[in-house]
Amino acid sequence: MRAVVDWLEKNRRLQSSLTLRPIGFIATHKRVKFQALHQPAEAQSERNVLELLPEPGYQQALQNLAGFSRVWLLWWFHRNTSWRPLVLPPRGPAQRRGVFATRSPHRPNPLGLTSVQLLGIEGRRLLLGPCDLVDGTPIFDIKPYIAAYDAFPEAAGGWTEEVDASLIGPPKFTVQFAALATTQAEWLLANWEIEFRPRLIELLAIDPSPHRTRRIRRHGAAMFSIGCGGWRAIFSVTGETVDVLALEPGYPLRFLNNPDYKDLPDCEAQLACWERWPEQLR
Repeated sequence: MRAVVDWLEKNRRLQSSLTLRPIGFIATHKRVKFQALHQPAEAQSERNVLELLPEPGYQQALQNLAGFSRVWLLWWFHRNTSWRPLVLPPRGPAQRRGVFATRSPHRPNPLGLTSVQLLGIEGRRLLLGPCDLVDGTPIFDIKPYIAAYDAFPEAAGGWTEEVDASLIGPPKFTVQFAALATTQAEWLLANWEIEFRPRLIELLAIDPSPHRTRRIRRHGAAMFSIGCGGWRAIFSVTGETVDVLALEPGYPLRFLNNPDYKDLPDCEAQLACWERWPEQLR
């Protein structure tokens, strides 16, 4: 303990002057957190672009990186403003765990670390494979992934091993869409390029029970709702079958029509949804 106190006393100037500056920003198709998986979906075909800032030396610093098939990205959870010592992971039972034993974004210093496929380099632009970052995430550093040093397949996984063991096998629940929900989902995709059904099905097939981190709540006496970014899905559960009954805007009209809330996700699409299905949404 004394060593920590001594270090703090000697390094107060360092503590106040530590700075991080983004070297670039990543462009992805994930506009909201709901679309970003907790780990990149390696099997999916996905292309993302990291563009470095036009700072002197950044393009030259990419020299020799093209020979690596993967890179590490060090980045910032830029949409988080607070942290919690105990967090509720989305996987497994509703049990709080120490934030340093999780990959929660709610950290004292909200730094993220992700390994991604390096598909190519074009000037200051890195072409990347599947990732778990939302559009516009600031990137602080790039490091090559070296399998001989960075992969430890036999390492113990702590509490996640028990959770992973419980998830082995096919999904416990079958998810099906009612006619209204299907029509709404297809309308969102065709008119607004909004598609969250794969992620919705993934979550509900594992466990549709109420859970704060998974944003699942009771909706009336016999139904439930789950937050899907700026949207909400209403569903019921019968035995091992989940019926998605309808999709709804996540915000009421008084918010969507308020100019003070201009940054709400998919605002125009949500207003159009209210106009198209006024009876179902009231």
